Amino acid sequence: MRDRLDISAYLVLGPENVGGRRVAEVARAAIDAGFTCVQVRSKTCSARELIACTVAVAQTIDEAGMAGRVALLVNDRLDVMLAARDQGVRVDGVHVGQDDVPVELCRAHVGAHGIVGLTVTPDELRRYREGGDPEARLQLPALDYFGVGPLRETATKPDCGRDAHGTVRTLDEVELASLVRASPLPLVVGGGVGKADLPMVARTNAAGFFVVSAVCAAADPGVAAAELVAAWRGDVRAPRP
Repeated sequence: MRDRLDISAYLVLGPENVGGRRVAEVARAAIDAGFTCVQVRSKTCSARELIACTVAVAQTIDEAGMAGRVALLVNDRLDVMLAARDQGVRVDGVHVGQDDVPVELCRAHVGAHGIVGLTVTPDELRRYREGGDPEARLQLPALDYFGVGPLRETATKPDCGRDAHGTVRTLDEVELASLVRASPLPLVVGGGVGKADLPMVARTNAAGFFVVSAVCAAADPGVAAAELVAAWRGDVRAPRP
C-alpha cells in the first residue's frame, strides 16, 4: 500500500463524530463517493470499542472491493492497529502526533509496506524541511506524509493550531503553498475544511485534504463526500453517490 498511497480525499472519523450512525456506514458512503483514505480516530472509545470500529471499517473497505486501494489508518493507537490486524483484517498503518508513539517505532511495527503519517504545525514542519534537526532527519525515512492545519478553526480538534497565547493560527493560500513547496513529504491539509476551500487547496499542489465534520455531520454523508471530491477535482457538478 505504501507505494500507491493516495491521500487526496481523506476522511477522519470515529463514533463521536457520526451523529448516531454506524462508523462503517459513513466510511462506506465516503468511499463510494471517491474518498481514498480513511483514518479511524476516537478520544472517547475504549480500546476494545476502537478495535471493533477499526475491524468494521476494514471489512467495509474489503466489501467495497477497495482493499489495497483505499488506505485504512488508526490515529495514535499503534496497539489498536496491531490488535485489529490480529483479527485478520487489513489495516495499513497509523497516523500519530508529535507526542504519540515515536515514528521509528511505528515503522518497525507497521512494516516496510505500511503507512505512517505525522501531524505537524507549520513551525514543526520547519524542523523537517530545513534539515538541521538531527531527530527530524532520522524520522523522515520512517514517514510517508505530513498532516498540517488548521485551515480554519474547527470544533473537532479545538487545540489544533493554537499558539502559546491560545490563539488559533490558521493557514492562508500563500503560506500553504510555501509549506507545500518546502515540505520533504506530501502534505494533506485539514482543519475546518469545507467545499469552498478545496479549489484553493488544490492550487497549492497539496497532496490532498482531510475532513471530519464536512462529511460526518452532513445530513447525507455520501452526497457531501461526492461534492467534496468534485470540488477537489475541479468538476463542474458533483456526482450523486
